[in-house]
Amino acid sequence: MADSGKQPPRRRVPGPARPDRPGGRRTPGAGARPARRPAPPRPRPAAPVALKLGSPRPRLRMVSLALTLVLIAFVVRLLQVQAVDASTYAAKAEKNRYVGYTLAAERGGITDRNGVALAASVDAYDITADPTMFTRKSLKAGDGPEQAAALLAPILGQDQAALTKKLRAKGQYVLLSRRQTPQVWKQIKDLKSALATKAETDPSTVNVLAGVFSVASSKRVYPNGDLAAGILGWVNYDGKGGGGVEQQLDKELAGEDGKIRYAQSGGRQVPTAGSTETPAVPGSDVELTIDRDIQWAAQNAISEQVAESKADRGYVIVQDTKTGEILAMANSPGFDPNDLSEADANSLHNWSLEDAYEPGSTAKVLSMAAVLEEGVATPDTHVVVPNRLHRGDRLFKDDINHPTWYLTLNGVLAKSSNIGTILATGQLGKTQQESNQVLYSYLRKFGLGSYTGLGFPGETKGILAPPDQWSTSQQYTIPFGQGVSVNAMQAASVYSTIANGGVRVEPTLVRGTKGPDGRFTPAPKPGKKRVVSAKTAKTLARMLESVVDDEEGTGTKARIPGYRVAGKTGTANRVDPATGKYRGYTSSFAGFAPADQPRITVYCAIQNATKGNYFGGQICGPVYKQVMEFALKTLQVPPTGAPAAKLPVTFTP
Repeated sequence: MADSGKQPPRRRVPGPARPDRPGGRRTPGAGARPARRPAPPRPRPAAPVALKLGSPRPRLRMVSLALTLVLIAFVVRLLQVQAVDASTYAAKAEKNRYVGYTLAAERGGITDRNGVALAASVDAYDITADPTMFTRKSLKAGDGPEQAAALLAPILGQDQAALTKKLRAKGQYVLLSRRQTPQVWKQIKDLKSALATKAETDPSTVNVLAGVFSVASSKRVYPNGDLAAGILGWVNYDGKGGGGVEQQLDKELAGEDGKIRYAQSGGRQVPTAGSTETPAVPGSDVELTIDRDIQWAAQNAISEQVAESKADRGYVIVQDTKTGEILAMANSPGFDPNDLSEADANSLHNWSLEDAYEPGSTAKVLSMAAVLEEGVATPDTHVVVPNRLHRGDRLFKDDINHPTWYLTLNGVLAKSSNIGTILATGQLGKTQQESNQVLYSYLRKFGLGSYTGLGFPGETKGILAPPDQWSTSQQYTIPFGQGVSVNAMQAASVYSTIANGGVRVEPTLVRGTKGPDGRFTPAPKPGKKRVVSAKTAKTLARMLESVVDDEEGTGTKARIPGYRVAGKTGTANRVDPATGKYRGYTSSFAGFAPADQPRITVYCAIQNATKGNYFGGQICGPVYKQVMEFALKTLQVPPTGAPAAKLPVTFTP
């Protein structure tokens, strides 16, 4: 076919049938493009749904109900805390917040008659701790108590384990040590401060002493050491009197402790929280009758003689004959109340009042007083004294063998004859039993078998059995001072009674007390009782002068130049307290001066002298002289003017 120059008409290739078009599908011809995969149908957008809100009222009711229940729970709890259990919770809060301490009252002082301090109180500190500040939580260290105890033990002088136990105790307060000196507290405080300073710059350092504190207190001191220790006694660890005047007058000396209570935080007081305080009331001062200087002289003299004689112990009493006041009461060996750790337990006594012993010949003055007062003899009465005297079941003798002595009654006392005393007292009654009864009545009136009236702790009243209980031998030994027991104060009081014209004045040791208000209250006046007549007392004084002044007397070592001295020696068999049997001797000397105008009584006794002489006139006579001379000078007693009127000692048959 010739080309006509016209394009042949294009064939329309039928496309895929459209779904939106009617008709069937067309079949593609050869070379036609593959038909497109029909697109997935697009989702028709959903029609918007309208939200329908529920009613808010139910939910509001639920919330309101819940809140109401919570509020009810709070209200109930508040009612329980503030009303029902208010006191319980308040107490717990108080316990945790507030701490209280006892404010120790300052103990009253003890002075001698001239106001010289014998016992006083000085500033001290009680070392305390708060155990809650030593816990792991507080210190960030588990061994805080151990570290603190290691530092404190050498300072306080206590066992480290014991301190550790205290620091681990429960509660907020524990007492570590009482009454430490200011120097001890300063040492602890400086160490505590050093640890605190180091802890600020070194995080590894723990101030293990942060919980250690102090409470102001006082400590008892005795300025004169062992002087008058037997009289004063001591104060124990708890601050109470442990012996002597400290114990006897503890209530007056101690005063009344006060209290302080304050809020604290971290172991420190909260200044703004306030505090309550009941002030302590100081104790009263006690003034004794003792003269410190005379006490020193007596203690020095007896200590030297006890040491020289190697005796068990000895004592000296100095008494004002008119007032009954005790000017000195010395014991040897003694002790230092400032340091009881060094004291011998056997020396923590006032043996002048606590020791009961047979006085021996110093008691013969009692027999002579009865004989003179009853009028059965006079100082000039003749007494024939054999070398031996058989009475009852015993054969009696004097301290030395001798031919028959022809003595006056005055000579019997001057030569201290046992046999002569037995013969003289045998005249007191028609029978021996009557004589015993009469003698017993005088012994009682002079104070034997009774307390002295001092009220001193541990005082013995001695041993004096009723006459119907006297054994056969006691009927004859009691007149010369064996078979009856006294204490040294009783023995001294006998001689003071004679020196005071036959009137016994109860001995006194306390002159009075001075309260916190400064008012002085005198001690009650001592009791007085006439024992023998003034005439008998004066005669006895003259007879006692013969013991010292006459060459036949046994007390010549007690002579004092310029003074008339009346005295009596004594040497008695001694009962050993350990075995209850006689072993050793009690040596003694008793007397007063001036004999014509008595002012001072001195009594000395030494127990079981084992070295040298043991006769009372030989070892106690010099002590008497030394103490009496010092006392006379101290009290400015003038020398005797008139010479002694000597009484005969012997007679010519």
